[in-house]
Amino acid sequence: MSHCQHFGLCGGCAFTDGGGPDKAAMVPGAVGVVATPVGRRRRVDWGAVRQGPAVLLGLHQARSRTVVDVRECAVLLPEIVALAAPVREVLRRMEGFLRAGSVVVNGLDGGADVLVRVDGKVTAPDRAKLVALARDNGVVRISVAEGEGAPEAVAILAPPVITMSGIAAEPAAGAFLQASREAEEAIMAAVVAGLPAMKAKARIVELYAGVGTISFALRAYGRVEAYEGNAAAVAAQDAAIRKHNLAGVMRVTQRDLSRRPLKAEEMAGAAAVVLDPPYAGAGAQMKNVAASGVKRVIYVSCNPAALAGDARWLRQAGYEAVSAVAIDQFPYSDNVEAVVVFSKL
Repeated sequence: MSHCQHFGLCGGCAFTDGGGPDKAAMVPGAVGVVATPVGRRRRVDWGAVRQGPAVLLGLHQARSRTVVDVRECAVLLPEIVALAAPVREVLRRMEGFLRAGSVVVNGLDGGADVLVRVDGKVTAPDRAKLVALARDNGVVRISVAEGEGAPEAVAILAPPVITMSGIAAEPAAGAFLQASREAEEAIMAAVVAGLPAMKAKARIVELYAGVGTISFALRAYGRVEAYEGNAAAVAAQDAAIRKHNLAGVMRVTQRDLSRRPLKAEEMAGAAAVVLDPPYAGAGAQMKNVAASGVKRVIYVSCNPAALAGDARWLRQAGYEAVSAVAIDQFPYSDNVEAVVVFSKL
């Protein structure tokens, strides 16, 4: 018997209990794996399709656009799973939901943050339905977007904040978060453990900083210079920096690192470079990191293949992997998070 009635159809899980690869072995140099509990995932991006008088809401089948209507999920927070039924019913009755859309749910400190994206024109009655959905289900913020347009907050019923290393920030609707609080804490612990001994006010350059998940943990160890391409993520991190009077130890800059990689000379002299690139890896940015001469590089990755490719630049420049931590924040999948520390020989 599998862990979920949808197993084998839903593309969210590749293995059931007791199956799957040795995730420590997927990260060269890792000794063991840090396990994170099931039922704790705080982020999901559901697909939605209208099918006759009904609406299907859930993840897609593997390698397919077919939506599997979610009725249970062993991986997600139970309170997120509980939202599926009322969200499905509201979508069914929305005039602006014509054929297909999506629903992103993030678990924040005070409850769920919901972004509904539809393929039609959202009407006033639609907005009223979304407000009622939020009020009846403990949603802290509900937003709506038409097509690829920007999200519009329909109702904010409680502060839509998430606390990272003691700093509360307000992420944009649908923002990327680490999969679970437990996984985030494990990643932060591995990153901090990989930092070198630093003098006061030493520079730490952080690339692909997002809303500040790693940035706020690093602030206790040096002056953080963070770079991120997503404007909404930069705005969220910058607002938190200002609100908490951290401008003296942190700054965040919007920069598309795929089009304008940070130059080697811009990183030179830093005590460490920390990067958490997208799934595909750091691309052109990696060559400059390797050429910077920075003594310590800490690479956070959810894709061991991309990590291995990017690590070649570091090895060719005289870096050696001195520690590696494997974190299983994706139960029942063949994905693994890795934090690898490289030192310049």
